[in-house]
Amino acid sequence: MAAWGERLAGVRGVLLDISGVLYDGGEGGGAPIAGSVEALARLKRSQLKVRFCTNESQKSRGDLVGMLRRLGFDISEGEVTAPAPATCLILKERGLRPHLLIHDGVRSEFDQIDTSNPNCVVIADAGEGFSYQNMNKAFQVLMELENPVLLSLGKGRYYKETSGLMLDVGPYMKALEYACGIEAEVVGKPSPEFFKSALREMGLEAHQSRALVSHDA
Repeated sequence: MAAWGERLAGVRGVLLDISGVLYDGGEGGGAPIAGSVEALARLKRSQLKVRFCTNESQKSRGDLVGMLRRLGFDISEGEVTAPAPATCLILKERGLRPHLLIHDGVRSEFDQIDTSNPNCVVIADAGEGFSYQNMNKAFQVLMELENPVLLSLGKGRYYKETSGLMLDVGPYMKALEYACGIEAEVVGKPSPEFFKSALREMGLEAHQSRALVSHDA
């Protein structure tokens, strides 16, 4: 217990990643990482503020939280900072109308977004949706714009599921960057602004928190 207290001296909050920290995804919803359910419960019993910071872009926040609760985790939707809602705020603030290259599982997050006559592209972990046809359509939209804007929900290279390693959005984002001669704006890890937004939700400064994130970038 002394070691636990010493490591958290001066810390008022903890940011936790989800995939690769709490669970590994896969068929049937995946599986909790050994000890993670108990570790989270211990954090929740402490005086620390806890928030979850994820690049998950194949599920809506509601679906993600529902799956985690079925796996035994004490978590609510309001505790999760995710890139899709953050991207929607950016789109509304800047008057952007996206062409969406995203997974069907997260499409509901964009229901209130105008996608007519696109003036940008939003790319996420589309999984099987990363076909040549879909990638080429996103490329065409960007090339037709005078000032092309590419928003990427994270930029991870790969992540782990119970069945093995899976390509993430990063390689596809890089392909569009290279083809169009542009640089994507990343919404999600490892963007400093993404972590700052999670800290603002907690009412904390960076020096008052600790982060535990998976190696997916």
